[in-house]
Amino acid sequence: MGDTFSLGRVAGIKIGLNWSVLLLMALIMFSLATSWRSDTISDEATFAMAVAASILFFGSILAHELGHAVQARRDGMGIDGITLWLLGGVARFKGNFPGAGAEFRIAIAGPAVSALLAGVFIGLWALPGMPEVIAQVAGWLGLINLLLLAFNLIPALPLDGGRILRSALWAWRGNMVGATRIAGGLGRGFAYLLMGGGVLLILLVGDLSGLWLVLLGWFLSSAATAETRAITAQSGLEGVTVRDVMVEQPVTASPSETLDRLHGTVVWGPPFTAYPVVDRGVAVGLLPSRCFNEVPQARWPVTAVADCMVPLQDVETFSADSSALDAMFALQGGGLGRGLVVDEHQRIMGLVSVTDIARALRMRQAFVDPIG
Repeated sequence: MGDTFSLGRVAGIKIGLNWSVLLLMALIMFSLATSWRSDTISDEATFAMAVAASILFFGSILAHELGHAVQARRDGMGIDGITLWLLGGVARFKGNFPGAGAEFRIAIAGPAVSALLAGVFIGLWALPGMPEVIAQVAGWLGLINLLLLAFNLIPALPLDGGRILRSALWAWRGNMVGATRIAGGLGRGFAYLLMGGGVLLILLVGDLSGLWLVLLGWFLSSAATAETRAITAQSGLEGVTVRDVMVEQPVTASPSETLDRLHGTVVWGPPFTAYPVVDRGVAVGLLPSRCFNEVPQARWPVTAVADCMVPLQDVETFSADSSALDAMFALQGGGLGRGLVVDEHQRIMGLVSVTDIARALRMRQAFVDPIG
């Protein structure tokens, strides 16, 4: 998501905040401060309650997503991070779920955290002698976490309930693609109900809050469709290795040569978006072609490839026998979108990119399911 600011790490997991959260937080503060205004609580205290409640609301969403992320890491999955945005939180995983059991554990972990938070806040609200300002905030947070729990458990992808349903269907039928299509179809159906309800709320009642339901429904429909397509596409890469999709014998660069000399060498050949950097036969990095745009042309003669390349430790590397599907997940998680194929001695065997893998997938699908 664009315009996201880093909030650091929690339990080693990167946390990001989208600017839209600030807008929603301001709306929640205003709404609570207005609805909680009373003769027994000062305006200053009411405002402080609203601020605390809105911060703890997003803290609850973050805790929910951390539940997913921590369990995913326990099940051996990589975590790109968590982003809080207008419609809640998103935990981004690397790769597919290892199995149906792992997906169930990861999916249920978030609702389990929400249930625990709801119990804690409702307990505070019900505690005898609790000051009114604290009890009111705690009661609201308890109710909100219960609503989040109930909503997330609806059996419609990409909600947690949809993932729980998919894991059950996956375990029963042994087919993740078929399970995804069923859960995704339910997800789209639920999304259409939300959007329809939002439109009716606006037209029949004149309640503009229906726009929120329309926006939420649109997001859920898009997410369910995207995930169904992605899983279906990934099934077409089963058995495909990096060797099958890589560019063999790519044009390489030396770390000591200048950008000017490299450009003079490659300008007459086929264009590439990146060049492996090799020193004495061993891969040491990758030079993205964008370096030619980032460095002023007048400085090409005095700028070495080593000054502009991405060092090897920051480049995804694969063996030729690696799974193309695993390579696609790894490359999508990085910023370069391409990686090096090397042997056990770090000698270059080829170059692979998301585009190469996508092209191979399209060719396989055209072969398996021809049109005409």
